[in-house]
Amino acid sequence: MACYGLSCRKEIACTACGALIMAARNAKTCSRKCANTQRRGIKYKQGRPEKDKVKSQRLLKLRIIQQRGGACERCSYAGLAILLVHHKDRNRMNNDLENLELICPNCHAQEHYLEKSWLNDKVVSQGGVG
Repeated sequence: MACYGLSCRKEIACTACGALIMAARNAKTCSRKCANTQRRGIKYKQGRPEKDKVKSQRLLKLRIIQQRGGACERCSYAGLAILLVHHKDRNRMNNDLENLELICPNCHAQEHYLEKSWLNDKVVSQGGVG
């Protein structure tokens, strides 16, 4: 039988003010005020890597949109927010503009996933679906 009384409580000290708090998952401070006090002085944006992957991918997408327009280069779908940058040689490190293509998710799925699909064998061998 488990004990739920005061004698079984596990308490830890708040890292900011030292007050005792219940030991919970990832609990380090007793309140939002202490959490903010502990975070004061941390420089989140300083020291980020110069070649930040997210920033560089966004910039690549914006550059391609400016050069080639905001539509899928294969089917001309104009959903700018969901268009993806595709590497033609499938090497993610090769970001030459000639190697990049702006395509919609459907065209991207056709490029990567349908060539290996098990359905290709079924459709060819049976002469069609249905």
